[in-house]
Amino acid sequence: MSRVLRCVCSTCEGDVFTLRVDDEEGCAERTCTACGAVTLMLDSVEIVEQAELRACACPCGGESFNVAVGYLVRADGDVGWVYVGARCAADGLLGVYADWKIDYGPSDHLVNLA
Repeated sequence: MSRVLRCVCSTCEGDVFTLRVDDEEGCAERTCTACGAVTLMLDSVEIVEQAELRACACPCGGESFNVAVGYLVRADGDVGWVYVGARCAADGLLGVYADWKIDYGPSDHLVNLA
């Protein structure tokens, strides 16, 4: 089973962000363009010290995105894989900027940490 959840700022309810990721370490951070609130996504708080976060950019040069997280949910209800996707606010181009395997459990709490 899979799920996709759109990211919304918990401070101002904005839905446009800049995005920094380290796909190798499995770490993602979004910053709301409206209020500046920074959120470490999913289980990134556990790995951010080792991560080398790099700013994401669309091929058009845009750096503001609508962000969503896709979850691959195993039969037992735990999350097995996550995908950080983004739609460029300038031209609408979609892309997956990071994905990583979740190899621990329980991991169903990640659905609330987009």
